[in-house]
Amino acid sequence: MTSPQRAFTTRSIETPSGHIGYAEAGAGPVALFVHGVLLNKHLWRHQLAGLSDIRRCIAIDLLAHGGTEIEPNQDVSVTANAGMLREALDALGIDQVDLVGNDSGGGIAQIFAALNPKRVRSLTLTDCDTHDNWPPEAFKPFVEMVAAGGLSKALNAMIADKSIYRSQDALGPCYEDAETATDEDIEIYLRPHLRNEQRTRDLERFIGAFDHKHTLAIEPQLRRLMAPTLIVWGTDDVYFPVKWSHWLAETIPGAKPPVELAGARLFFPEERSEAFNRLLRGHWIS
Repeated sequence: MTSPQRAFTTRSIETPSGHIGYAEAGAGPVALFVHGVLLNKHLWRHQLAGLSDIRRCIAIDLLAHGGTEIEPNQDVSVTANAGMLREALDALGIDQVDLVGNDSGGGIAQIFAALNPKRVRSLTLTDCDTHDNWPPEAFKPFVEMVAAGGLSKALNAMIADKSIYRSQDALGPCYEDAETATDEDIEIYLRPHLRNEQRTRDLERFIGAFDHKHTLAIEPQLRRLMAPTLIVWGTDDVYFPVKWSHWLAETIPGAKPPVELAGARLFFPEERSEAFNRLLRGHWIS
């Protein structure tokens, strides 16, 4: 069996927002996967491996993340990232997608769907920034650390000692079992942010731009969004309580009742990939 890490092809494409990295696998209707802060397209490796029989799966690297390269001072806000998704789809000649988002990528997916409803065949939202919960309370100490200039030191510490990444003071709370994050996974996620000083500054600016004004601004359009919407939520997420899944279900006209994964946390697309893939498959072919 092909390993998830090798089940896709890594590519890049030029857009007005920069040189955008992405991975893809499969053929057919396009499913677009959007990761959150600190991570990259690697988050979705199990979805690309497990769903490429029914979709052309594309996992994109956000501005300031992964293999995406940008200009030093360009806008990296979440609304700018939603604009980048549109530009990337235009460059790839893709009209419509099944859109899937996690964490801040889920907030970006909401903005994209609200501003480009005709381009969204379906929407899937997992634990993510929603409405005025951006940044979430539990993430604010990290935002404050970054604002104080501590990002480079923190990233280097997590690279040097992977147990720091897995600790409860870092990304451990994102996992049910942080030991599922291998040393290789951590390297793939964090190393791009240390490629050079600009890459670290780009991430600083991305985090510094977190502001719920972006999601508040698109609430009227979200309330008119008819795209069939699947909401899947982990019940033990310290950043995004289950109440936000219900807010989304009540706000988006096309939404189904939320599906709760008991005990799951933020990065369940990795840890609960088989269960999540079954839900996506059912959502897309229903």
